[in-house]
Amino acid sequence: QLRFVESGGGSVQPGGSLRLSCADSGFTSDYYAIGWFRQAAGKEREGVSCLSSGDGKTYYAEWVKGRFTISRDNARNTVYLEMNSLKPEDTAVYHCAATARTITAQEMCDFLIYGYWGQGTPVTVSS
Repeated sequence: QLRFVESGGGSVQPGGSLRLSCADSGFTSDYYAIGWFRQAAGKEREGVSCLSSGDGKTYYAEWVKGRFTISRDNARNTVYLEMNSLKPEDTAVYHCAATARTITAQEMCDFLIYGYWGQGTPVTVSS
């Protein structure tokens, strides 16, 4: 189910930075977690970074290595993903998603349990 509008993607050279935004498209229902996922050409969708709404606990994929930061502006109902030191392998379509289901820490950033999605914003990292 579509819920969010992502923006901020584009083309950047290796080592560059982008900040993705995920804006609420009009739904105000509560959720247990929200996060960013990506899907590269020919690859499966994977979790990048997720945030628990209850306690603020975060998850980051191991390959992020401190390069990405997820944050939320409650006043604007917007979630951000700041991406620094971008690499060509970061090229993908990035989606924002939320889940209203009760989740465990182990499945916190598993896309299979997320039911509210945006259309995605493409990110291309190349010379």
